[in-house]
Amino acid sequence: MGSTDKTILLDIADGVATITLNRPDRLNSFTAAMHEELREAVGEVRDDKAVRCLLLTGAGRGFCAGQDLSDRAVAPGAQGPDLGVSIETNYNPLVRSLRALPMPVVCAVNGVAAGAGANIALACDIVLAARSASFIQAFCKIGLIPDSGGTWTLPRLVGHARAMGLAMLGDKVSAEQAEAWGMIWKAVDDDRLMAEAGALARQLATQPTRGLALIKQALNASSANDLDTQLDLERDLQREAGRTHDYREGVAAFVEKRAPKFEGR
Repeated sequence: MGSTDKTILLDIADGVATITLNRPDRLNSFTAAMHEELREAVGEVRDDKAVRCLLLTGAGRGFCAGQDLSDRAVAPGAQGPDLGVSIETNYNPLVRSLRALPMPVVCAVNGVAAGAGANIALACDIVLAARSASFIQAFCKIGLIPDSGGTWTLPRLVGHARAMGLAMLGDKVSAEQAEAWGMIWKAVDDDRLMAEAGALARQLATQPTRGLALIKQALNASSANDLDTQLDLERDLQREAGRTHDYREGVAAFVEKRAPKFEGR
């Protein structure tokens, strides 16, 4: 782990990189400096060939309260800040990098996920949340729109009507309600969250990583494609998957009736 003055902690073990948002006194709300540290950490994860799964979580009692409104980069002034600069510089690249990361991204939501914090969590591949956690599209409370992909992700996860209600009302959604609505994979007991998330990440890290990355690529593309385009994409990605070491190992293990030993290549 890094030193406690860092706003982002990175730990790598057993093929799993764990990134922890580390401003617990401010519910891990984002500043420009924190974004910079997070970019560096995600880049390190992407470039480390030993890493086969990313686990994202928060320190303390919250996952992420979104943007720190006291940060000078976004604090309202006489003429109002250009929030588009913050989004273009920080939030959009983060969402894009998480979705493009060639490995599974697991998110363990340990407490409130509000504003951009909620939508960053929902941009991850598999989301677990403590039962005490909640998701809040808080933007409408201060005259803003959901960003960090929220207006794209929410309707696809929960449907148009619920997405509109969540965005316009800013209601709190419990972890169990989020699971029931299909926003997240699973709600788990608070004291089991990190154990379950860690076990899931370690399991994913033993699987055919390139194959999982291709699954991620195909599913992420599906909402924008018609059926014919998606069928062609499946053909192309399956061709790529069929040329991997892990496909050969998986078939050999099946034929030989043994457990496969995937190497992530």
